[in-house]
Formats: sequence, C-alpha cells, structure tokens
Amino acid sequence: MEPRVFDLDLQLLADSALMIVAVFVLFLIASYLLFNPVRDMMAKRQAKIKGELDDAAKDKEDAAALKAEYEEKLKNVDKEAEEILSDARKRALANENRIVADAKEEASRIIERAKVEAALEKEKAADDMKREMVVLASMIAGKVVKASIDTTVQESLVNETLKEIGESTWQS
Repeated sequence: MEPRVFDLDLQLLADSALMIVAVFVLFLIASYLLFNPVRDMMAKRQAKIKGELDDAAKDKEDAAALKAEYEEKLKNVDKEAEEILSDARKRALANENRIVADAKEEASRIIERAKVEAALEKEKAADDMKREMVVLASMIAGKVVKASIDTTVQESLVNETLKEIGESTWQS
C-alpha cells in the first residue's frame, strides 16, 4: 500500500467527531461563562451610553429653550428700559409742572401781599399828609388870628410857615 497523504480511517473520523463535539461543548461553556457576562456588560454599557446621549439631548434642548428665553428677555429689556425711562420722564414733567404751579401761586401771593402793603403805605402816607396839613392849617390860622392883618401879610405868614416846615417835606 502506498502511503497516503491524508489517511481517512475510522479512528480518525471518530477522533475528529469527538474533537468537534468537545470544541462545541467548550464553546457552549465558554459562551455561558465568558460571552454572556461580556454581552450583559456590553448591553449595560450600551444602555448607559444611550441614557447619557438622551440626557445630553435633553440638556441641549433645555439649553436651547433657556437661550431662546434669555434672548426674548434681552429683546424685552430695551422695551422695559424705554418704559421705565418714559415713566420717569412723565413723573419728572408732572413734578416740574407742579413746582412751576407752586412757584406761580407763591409769586401771586407775594404780589398780592405787596399790593396790600403798598395800599397800606399809601393810606398811611395820605393820613400823615392830612395830619401835616391840619397842623399847617392850624399854625396858619393861629398866626392869622394873632396878626389879624391883610392878605399880603397873610401870604408872607404862609411863606414864612412853609420855610419853617421845609420845602422838602412839603413837596414830597
């Protein structure tokens, strides 16, 4: 018999079949002991990563919503600032008008008081003038009665009395 390169006999087939069964059993045992925990670990890791991605997407959406809200607030800040300034201007204008009205009222009271004081001073000056005239008339009458003389003498007495009183007092 000639030597064969590949000898297929019954023993080789039985050993091969036994080896295939042993490898299959070893594969099942390795799969149960090694592959299943690795698969579970991979599934947990995949779930964790998916959860983190979902959280990140949710956080991104929240950030976008906050950004939109702040942008809206920034847009409204100018309006609010303008409203505040407008309100302040209105209050300042009302305050200015009130101050001007108070000042006008005070000025009219001062003018009225000055008019009353001027009228009182005028009356006082007129009363003083009347008293001086009465004093002057009584002095003239006394001198006329005393002298009982004619009109030329009377005129000289009036002139003399006026000189005694003083021209500045009489003319003012």
